[in-house]
Amino acid sequence: MQGLTASCKIVLVMFLLGLGLAGATADSRRRHISSSPDEPCKKMTLYLHDILYNGVNNSANATAAPATKPTDLSTTHWSNGTFFGMLVVFDDPVTEGTALPIGQEEPAARAQGFYFYDKKESYSGWFSFSLVFNSKACRGTLNLMGADPMDAETRDFSVVGGTGDFFMARGVATIHTDATEGYFYFRLKMDIKLYECYV
Repeated sequence: MQGLTASCKIVLVMFLLGLGLAGATADSRRRHISSSPDEPCKKMTLYLHDILYNGVNNSANATAAPATKPTDLSTTHWSNGTFFGMLVVFDDPVTEGTALPIGQEEPAARAQGFYFYDKKESYSGWFSFSLVFNSKACRGTLNLMGADPMDAETRDFSVVGGTGDFFMARGVATIHTDATEGYFYFRLKMDIKLYECYV
């Protein structure tokens, strides 16, 4: 700071001090890292409802659609029973209970993202999506991604970040296929445990 006048030094110090105070007062949350897998800083159970467009008569209710050609499941289904190579984009309702939201009832969140089938030998996928919360109780996003070997009873997705009420959150979402109806509907139970939170 040599060569600066005394008044410039004072202005610079006040500016830097103001930046520090603004950062401290703008958000009073503190980082919390869990010290035990048995004690997450936040946990919740949610249900993701995926209704795949069948190409015929469910366009009003569909929340997911194949983004790769052909879109007809009967022609993308491999002879050994997988959908290898199919990419699906979704905007699924997420609920706190198992029932789909009806009428004007708002879901707890929306799951927005994609999955693709990545194995020829068996049902297996890879998911990447955001849980978008926009209610009085909760605002922000949680970002999840991970492999989904669908034959497994449970599998884990990584929680890799978040915004709003879930700012910089990290953790694990244990996934269980809770219900299916043919190829066109499935419900995933997500037990989400956050081990790094700002509270």
